Formats: sequence, C-alpha cells, structure tokens
Amino acid sequence: MIRFVFPLAFALCASTAQAGMTLTSQAMPDGATLAEAQVFNGFGCTGGNQSPDLEWSGAPAGTQAFAVTMYDPDAPTGSGWWHWVAFNLPGDTTALPAGASGKAMPAGSVESRTDFGIPGYGGACPPVGDAPHHYKVTVYALPTPLPLDANASGAMVGFMLRSSALDSATITATLGR
Repeated sequence: MIRFVFPLAFALCASTAQAGMTLTSQAMPDGATLAEAQVFNGFGCTGGNQSPDLEWSGAPAGTQAFAVTMYDPDAPTGSGWWHWVAFNLPGDTTALPAGASGKAMPAGSVESRTDFGIPGYGGACPPVGDAPHHYKVTVYALPTPLPLDANASGAMVGFMLRSSALDSATITATLGR
C-alpha cells in the first residue's frame, strides 16, 4: 500500500506547483533565426539594431523589479558578449515594445554598459564563418531593484541577477554569417 501512496502524493504536489515564468517575442521566437531588425549596424553587419519586443508572465509573488539581458555565450572573447543589459524595470512591467531600448523603456529602468562600451541594445553580429551563435534573452524577476547604475558592466549585473533572482525565463535565437 505504501508504494502506491508516494507516487500519488508526488503527482498531486506536482500538479499544484507554479508553472514559472514565460517569455515570448514576435520578433525573436525561441529557437528561430534572429531577424534582420535585431542585427547590429556596424562591424560589417547592416541590420536594424532594434531591441526585440518582449512579453512575460508568471512572475512570482514578491517581485518588485525586472531585468532583461541579451547575451551571446559563443562570442570569441573567452567571456561571451553582453548585447543588452537593462534592469530596475518596475515590478508591474510585463512587456517591452520592439525598439524600446533607448526610447521607450519604463520610467526608473536603467540600461547599462554592453560589450559595445555604451548602454542600450546592440544587435547581433557574429564573425563571418563562425558557427551560428546563440543569442539568449532572459527576463529576471527580482525581489528588489539592483543597487547599480548605467556604468555597471554586463558581468557585474549578470552576477547580481543570478545571485538574487526569484525566477527567470529565457528565449534563444541563433545567427550565423
């Protein structure tokens, strides 16, 4: 009898668990090839350099702020490449329109330095001949705003996000040239 009770109890607990955060984008569907609008305009690339639209849901109770990053772990730098670092978006934010970076970010949010050396979105531009790179956009739910400013590096923000996030959701698109 006991061997039947445990699986039943486990199934009941699993069915009542919170589903967690989800993240979607019309411009950057998970698993798709990155659109030309999200490609950098420079370094030999001629894209639109526009941040993608994003929509998220399922943030846990206690979320007071959000952060959004775009990171390329495949960049030939030894440390990847930070393409977008935005944090301290208000806790009631659930979406960003396409092109929000630098133009339509929520009040109070901070866009800090990317590996391009300036704040704001910097699109994808992998080296010619590389295997397709993976561009990971992640939204993080935070219990409090981060105590950082626009001079913070992507690595510093990434460290603080990973050590304090309540939950997160990621979509990944690829691009090769």
